[in-house]
Amino acid sequence: MSSIINYTLHLADNALILGQRNSEWCGHGPVLEQDIAITNISLDLIGQARSFYQYAAALIGDGATEDSLAYLRTEREFNNCLLVEQPNGDWAQTLLRQFFFSSYQFYLYRYLLNHPDTRIAAIAEKSLKEVSYHLRWSSEWVIRLGDGTDESHRRLKAALDELWSYTGELFLPAGYEKDLGIDVASLEVDWSKKVKDIFDEANLAVPGNVFMQTGGKSGMHSEHLGHLLTELQYMQRTFPGCEW
Repeated sequence: MSSIINYTLHLADNALILGQRNSEWCGHGPVLEQDIAITNISLDLIGQARSFYQYAAALIGDGATEDSLAYLRTEREFNNCLLVEQPNGDWAQTLLRQFFFSSYQFYLYRYLLNHPDTRIAAIAEKSLKEVSYHLRWSSEWVIRLGDGTDESHRRLKAALDELWSYTGELFLPAGYEKDLGIDVASLEVDWSKKVKDIFDEANLAVPGNVFMQTGGKSGMHSEHLGHLLTELQYMQRTFPGCEW
């Protein structure tokens, strides 16, 4: 596949997998308002994924569709970052995962506004308002949990210990990003400043040197993605060609 196809799939896969993860909270949120909020964020992310999959399908041709790209690829064919496939854990872990990724997505989509591929730039522009809300919402929750009770702070710290090692991959360019001149490493300064600013308000320290997990961008995933795809792809694989 060409680099532009792989990169478009990478953007789509990130949004789809995190949207699927967040949707697991539907009906299980801590209070009704936040149950609705996390479900709406899931819908936003899946909508972004659809836009990127539609573009990837057009680039691939040969009968490819947004459905075939979402439902008929194996985990080794997915290019999403490891961060988004990690389990929800408790509310603190879900919120911190969202904060880390929304911060990254916000700066990435701002960067992509100037991308020479006008279709990618247009999707980024359309999605930026949604991502801005995701970032604001998750930031507020990180502060609320970190600067709340001893229990909420403990849970947020445990989430940080669980998730931090998956953040480095966001800024490590894959081959297709290098081919397209996508300088994801340049986003790390703004991302790190945003994280530190929110962590300061949450009375949370940014971890020191930690070994960073990598591989998701090139199809090497944790055990969690296969289980997630089993559920996500069940209907299409059990009843091939089914349509809503």
